[in-house]
This record gives sequence, C-alpha cells and structure tokens, in this order.
Amino acid sequence: DQAEKDKLKVVLSKVKQKVNEGGNLADSMAEHPSVFDELYIHMVRAGEKSGALDVVLSRLAKFADGQVKLQGQIIAAMAYPILMGLMGTGMLMGLFTFVIPKIRGLFQDMAGGEAGLPLITRLVFFGGDALLWGWWLVPLMAVAAYYGFRRLVSTKEGRMRWDSLMLRIPVFGNLNRLVSVSRFCRTLSTLLMSGVPIITALNIVEKVAGNVIIAKAVNDAARNISEGQSISGPLKASGQFPPMVTHMIAIGERTGELERMLTVVADSYEDQVEATISAMTSMLAPVMIMVIGGLIFIVAIGLLMPMMDLSSMIK
Repeated sequence: DQAEKDKLKVVLSKVKQKVNEGGNLADSMAEHPSVFDELYIHMVRAGEKSGALDVVLSRLAKFADGQVKLQGQIIAAMAYPILMGLMGTGMLMGLFTFVIPKIRGLFQDMAGGEAGLPLITRLVFFGGDALLWGWWLVPLMAVAAYYGFRRLVSTKEGRMRWDSLMLRIPVFGNLNRLVSVSRFCRTLSTLLMSGVPIITALNIVEKVAGNVIIAKAVNDAARNISEGQSISGPLKASGQFPPMVTHMIAIGERTGELERMLTVVADSYEDQVEATISAMTSMLAPVMIMVIGGLIFIVAIGLLMPMMDLSSMIK
C-alpha cells in the first residue's frame, strides 16, 4: 500500500502472493531480478536460514541508505558545474544572437572590411558564427560519442582499458578507487555479518564492484580462499587496494574479526569519499566561474577594441 510506483506495487503483490502460498521470501524476490539484485536475495536467504531476518533486513536497509547517500553526493557534486556551464553557454548564445549582429556591420564598415578588425575581434566573430551555425554538431557528436563509448565498453578488452583509465586518471582516479574500495568493504562486511558464506559473498561483491579491475582482484581472492588460503594475498598482489585495506583484512583473518575490520575500513573510506567530494565541489565552483568569466571577458575585449578605435576616429 505504501509503494508509490505502479511497477513496484505489482512486484510486491507477486512476492506477497508467493509467500502466502508457502514459498520463502528470498525465492519470491529472486523471480524479480530487475528489482531485487543478488545482494538482496542472498542476504534475505541467509536471514531466513538463521532466523534473524529482521536483523538482516535492518542491515540491508542501512547498506542501501549508505549507497543512495553516496550516489547523491556524487550527483550533487556534478550538478553545480553542469548548471554553471549551461548558464554560461546561454549567456554567450544571447550575446552572439542578439547583441553582436547589431554592431558587427558597423565595425566592418569602420575598418573597411572584417580583415581590418583586430585579431581578437575576428576570433570572437568566428567563434560566434561557429556557435550559431554549428550548434547542431554538439548533440550529434554527443550521441556519436555515447554510442562509441557503449561499443567500447561492450568488449572485454575495451572495458578493461576504460576501467583501468578510471582508476589512473588524475584527481578523479583517486575518487573512483575510494568509492570502489569502500563499496567492496561495506558490501562484504554486510554479507558476512548476515551469515552469507564467504565464497558466495565474494562472488556477489565481484558482481557489484562496478569496476572490472577491482572485480578481477576479488575473483582471485575467492579462488584463493576456496583453495584454503587468505583473501588479503590476491588483493595486495593486484596493486588496486591501498596497504591499509589489505593489512586490516589480514589482521581480521588472523583474529577472526574480518567483518569488524571491513566495517572499520568501510567507515574510514566513506568519510574520505565524502571529504574528497566536498573538496572537489568547493574547487569546481570557482574554476567554472573563472572559465565562464574568462570567455565573457574575451568577448568583451573583442568588442571593446573596435569601439575604442571608433571613439578615436570620432574625436
């Protein structure tokens, strides 16, 4: 009754019907993979088997809230720069559409043709023409880039290269790594505390890692532990996990407190992600203002120089 989306109402009604017919909750949810992913299903199944479904659902809700909060922080960090970019583009379009055409002819007549105008003025006029007459190329190029990107990441090699770049790119690479590592630790600790077997938990984490480089390291760890060895070895050998993470996992394995160590690491890295996003947001705002202000300054100088020449001629 509380579901606001019609699709979710239908799904929950079907889950309820299956449970009323004697089915368990996890199997009923598994019939709707577009709504409940493997993380949900395995945690609910573990909760049903252990008789602690209420505790597991509470952990799952807390985990989901944390993921939504993290996504919201990333979206919020990108919203302001995008808004500033759109506003700056709108201002430039207004100048080139309504202001410059009215004075362009006067400048050309005064200088005996456009060739007699200052270089910066000619560049401003050229940029305006390109913006007015070639604007349709921007969405066309965006669509082409989107489909090119989809085609690239659809191949195994292309996805490996892209995800590797996402971890190495300056500034954002560190943020991507922090997000992936915090997601790995939080997901694995939540699954283990809910009673999911460790190999099953690692297989789930591999699928929700969001980066094939990180996923490969997790897969190696799952294979390692199935052979009776440690998790920390393959994670350290991959070079993708910071030393603190692998050391804490190794300590957790030796002391039997792996879940608690993973939770500590997840808390630490989520705090770092939040601090990094806040710092980037605070830096992006003045950078965008400087870029947009610089473009408008160039346009203003390009228009002022012929006006100064005209003023000198009148004097």
